[in-house]
Amino acid sequence: MFYHLSGTVTDLEPGLAVVDCGGVGFAVNTTAYTMGQLHRGEKGKLYICEQVREDAFELYGFATLGEKRCFEMLISVSGVGPKAAISILSANTPERVCMAVLNDDEKALTAAQGVGKRLAQRIILELKDKMGKQADGLVSPGAMPTAAAAAGDGTKLADVMSALTVLGYSRAECGAALKGLDLEALSLEDAIRAALRNMMQ
Repeated sequence: MFYHLSGTVTDLEPGLAVVDCGGVGFAVNTTAYTMGQLHRGEKGKLYICEQVREDAFELYGFATLGEKRCFEMLISVSGVGPKAAISILSANTPERVCMAVLNDDEKALTAAQGVGKRLAQRIILELKDKMGKQADGLVSPGAMPTAAAAAGDGTKLADVMSALTVLGYSRAECGAALKGLDLEALSLEDAIRAALRNMMQ
């Protein structure tokens, strides 16, 4: 199983990057955001998700772990394949995908090529349910007092925790990432983005 690929970027085509690792060129499907982080002839690192079928073995690569986890979250929804997930993440950041789920924002998802209203509704329905189950009990009275105090009634804290847990982060990782963040001063999307940045440090 591949976790990440690191090497020289030899070719860039729409939705595809070729990374040379020890003389072997790996063709990696990717998003518009990740493509923007890569430069031909320079070193690049991609976090990898493998998709194996009877007739194909495909690699999907992402500049950040958050983007990779969001991709895995999307393809867990019935009817959402890798191409649709790549399309969604080319039109939205991982933070915006989570915001769309939290806010029932179909338009943010249908902005992606090939994603219709029904599929957007299914994504919101399945991921909001999953988000609720994963986040259930994560935000309890007295948990992370600094962040909770900043969030006032804890609603924003709960939403940030929900978004992070649906991206695959554990309670301990969420707690560490939220330390020191002034949630009252940040929008929900900025709070999620700041927490993800802290995860990468």
